[in-house]
Amino acid sequence: MPKTSEMRESKFLKQGDVGQGALLTITGCEPHNVAKEGAEPEMKWCLTFAESEKPLVLNSTNIQLCERIFGSDDTDNWVGKKVVLYTDPNISFQGKVVGGIRVRAPKTAKASTATPVAVKATPLPAPVEELTDDDIPF
Repeated sequence: MPKTSEMRESKFLKQGDVGQGALLTITGCEPHNVAKEGAEPEMKWCLTFAESEKPLVLNSTNIQLCERIFGSDDTDNWVGKKVVLYTDPNISFQGKVVGGIRVRAPKTAKASTATPVAVKATPLPAPVEELTDDDIPF
């Protein structure tokens, strides 16, 4: 039987798509219409990735985190860079703790450790490969 979270279709990344961590390569930052079908257009900035057909809708916090990670407020400088998306269960929205997606810099690998494992490039809506804490080398 499917989980109810699997029944909700979305053209944008959601928590279940990234699991505990997904290493993705940024291909761009562009506006997307996030309004429901038939509603007035509502444009939001989104990151696009080489490994995912779904973009990540950027909120103010994730925009600021990306600025800090990449040392630039010019999104052109973010293209080609890797970022980790992960589920943070402590994110609140409209006064309720609902969880959400956060971004962070990949951890640097030590010379003696294996190279980071990239997420499989599978067409979505299938979720991006979920990794456990033991699988994530970053």
